[in-house]
Amino acid sequence: MGKTLFDKVWDAHIVDVVENGPQVLYIDRHLIHEVTSPQAFNELESRGISIARPDKIVATADHNTPTLDQHLPVKDVLSRNQLEQLTRNCEKNKITLYGLGHENNGIVHVIAPELGITQPGMTMVCGDSHTSTHGAFGTIAFGIGTSQVAQVFASQCLLLEKPKKLRVSVNGTLAKGVLPKDVILYIIAKLGTNSGTGYFCEYAGNVFEEMSMEGRMTVCNMSIEMGARGGMIAPDETTFEYIKGREFAPQGEEFDKKVAYWKTLPTDADAVFDQEYNIKAEDIGPMITYGTNLGMGIKITENIPELVDASFEKSLEYMNFKKGESLIDKEINYVFIGSCTNSRIEDFRVAASFVKGKQKAQNVNALLVPYSQKVAKQIQEEGLQSVFEAAGFTLRQPGCSACLAMNDDKIPEGEYCVSTSNRNFEGRQGQGSRTILASPLVAAATAIAGKIIDITKHLN
Repeated sequence: MGKTLFDKVWDAHIVDVVENGPQVLYIDRHLIHEVTSPQAFNELESRGISIARPDKIVATADHNTPTLDQHLPVKDVLSRNQLEQLTRNCEKNKITLYGLGHENNGIVHVIAPELGITQPGMTMVCGDSHTSTHGAFGTIAFGIGTSQVAQVFASQCLLLEKPKKLRVSVNGTLAKGVLPKDVILYIIAKLGTNSGTGYFCEYAGNVFEEMSMEGRMTVCNMSIEMGARGGMIAPDETTFEYIKGREFAPQGEEFDKKVAYWKTLPTDADAVFDQEYNIKAEDIGPMITYGTNLGMGIKITENIPELVDASFEKSLEYMNFKKGESLIDKEINYVFIGSCTNSRIEDFRVAASFVKGKQKAQNVNALLVPYSQKVAKQIQEEGLQSVFEAAGFTLRQPGCSACLAMNDDKIPEGEYCVSTSNRNFEGRQGQGSRTILASPLVAAATAIAGKIIDITKHLN
C-alpha cells in the first residue's frame, strides 16, 4: 500500500515510538511570538533547562502590536511588556527576532514562507492555531499550547498521537469572482466545523493545483476551522518556483537536490485515507458567514437557512439576523482586509482592481492591514497604496490587527464588520462586535457600496 503526503513527512520525523502509545516527532522549525512564548521561557529558566536548538527558532512581534506609529514606543503597557520580554528572551537565548520595524517583520505564519524558511517535507509548530498555513508547502504544520512550546524549546521534539488522514478533493472550474477564501468557506459550511476533528487534511484536485501559493496558504490557514489538526497541499512546480531565490531557501545545486526530494512527497496513487470528500468546483460561489462559527456560511446569493439547530439560534440572536433572511443590502459600517488569512499582495491586488476609480461609501470605515513589511512595500511600489487612498481606504502597518482585536484595532459593540480574517466568534473583533467573513473581493465591494451586494452582478 502506498503512502500519503502526510505519512511520508510524519514517518520521516519519528524519533521514537512509545509502545502502543504516542510517538516522539522531531520538529524542523519552531516559530514564536510575543503572546504564547513568555511562560515557556520562564518554565525552562525555572528548571535550569537551556534551549536545545535556538538556530531552529524564528521569532516575530505581531499579535498585539500597534498598526500605527510603530517607530514610537508602544503605548499599551501589556503589549509593551510582552514585546520587551520577547526581545530579552531572544537576546538571552540567541534566537533570531524580527521585531517591530525590521524589514522582515510581519505575522508569524506568513513571514516564514516569505523568507523561504518554510519548505516542503518539514515539520513546523508555533503557539498559534493558524500555523496550519505552512501546510500549503507540503509541510506538517500545526499550532501548539504553551506547555508544548516549552517541550520544543527543551528537546526540539514533541510527544504526539498520530492523527488520522482526511482528503478533500475539489475538481472542476470555479466561477468568476470565486477566490480561494470562498473555496475553504464553502468546504467548512458544507462539511461542518467538526468534520476534520482527529484528522490531518490533504487538499487535492485541479482547483488546488491551479491556485497560487498565496491561495493555497489561505486554504490551509483555515483548516483548523473545520476541526482539523492541520491541512496540506502537495508540493509542485508552483511551490518550487515560489521558494526559489528566497533569502533562506537552498541555493544552486542544493536547491536542485531538495527539489528532487520534494518531488517524491506527493501522495502515492494507491494510498488510502481514513475519510474522503469530493466537491464540485461549479457548486461554489462567493461566500459570506452569517453566524458565530464557520459552519454558518452561505453563498452571497442565498438566504440564511430556515432550519437551524439550537446553537445556531443563539448565534442568529447575537448577530441580530433572522432565519430565511437575505444579507444582500445589509448596511455595513466596517470593513477589514487583513490577517494571516488574506493580507497577501495577491489579496490587495484583487481589492485594488475593484476599487480603482471608485469611492468608498461615506458610512464605511475601511481598514487595510498588510501581513508583513515586505507586502507593505510592494503595495507602495505597485501603486496600490495610491489607489486605496484615493478611494478613501485607511492603510495601516503590518500586524494581526482587527483579526483578534488584541490592539487598538477593534470593531465597536453592535457593529457589523465584513472581514477577510479567519474567525467569526462572538467578540472576536472586539466586545459585542459582529463579524461576517468574506473574500477580499467581497470585502472591497462592501466598502464601496456601504452594504453587502451580490458581487456576481458587478464583475466585468
